[in-house]
Amino acid sequence: MTIPLFKSHYSIGKSILTLAPPDADRSPDGPASIFDIAIENNLSKVVLVEDSFMGFLEAQQMSENLGLEFIFGLRFDLCQDVADTTDSSLAKCSHKVIIFPKNAAGCKTLNHIYTQCKTKYSGWLDLSILSSLWKDRHLVLAIPFYDSFIFKNLTTFNACIPNFPFTSPTFFLEDNGLPFDPLVAEGVHQYSAAHDHPTQSVHSIYYKNRSDFSAYLAYKLICGRNSFAGRSLSLEKPNFDHMGSKEFCWESYLEKI
Repeated sequence: MTIPLFKSHYSIGKSILTLAPPDADRSPDGPASIFDIAIENNLSKVVLVEDSFMGFLEAQQMSENLGLEFIFGLRFDLCQDVADTTDSSLAKCSHKVIIFPKNAAGCKTLNHIYTQCKTKYSGWLDLSILSSLWKDRHLVLAIPFYDSFIFKNLTTFNACIPNFPFTSPTFFLEDNGLPFDPLVAEGVHQYSAAHDHPTQSVHSIYYKNRSDFSAYLAYKLICGRNSFAGRSLSLEKPNFDHMGSKEFCWESYLEKI
């Protein structure tokens, strides 16, 4: 089974999907809502993976109102050592992980980890700190397909082999038609098999249909306009990494299942 992983506009620059309530009268030219998609397709649960906590309460309340199971995951940036966040250090060993709470106590622990990360460690964590904050009874660790240490080792020549003695993470697998997807998938299968970690097929969703891809790119260009000084960016040549596929959408997920 492939699980759809939604991301909302609260992950700024990453998605054009909103958390608005289902509305049959919504303009067809406006942004799609994750809950529109859920109700239209009779989903029983919504899995939301975000880059911040900002939309958590809104999504939780909306899910409760609609009778949907709500599963929330938060992405974190990990480095080798939070005491050394120099460019050279981050280039060698920075990667993403996702933390899911299992219950209400897990939500509190996740919020504590997030607060420590943002206020004490300048937005970074390392495995030593994460291990010290970890509560296995209340949390689940997942390794995303893109931006994981495996992905970066294979595509950007990172040299990072983390150790997870405090838990057994689930490794996500995706196929969105990018040329390096099979290479990364092979790396995930090899690593997870060697360390006896489970895998899960998922599909990241940032917009509803393939026809929304131009709007998605335009949104990313707007959000990134201050980050690309001196570079000529356009919809025809956005200069974004890994934007060679229109498959990060609900339409593509439906075709897969």
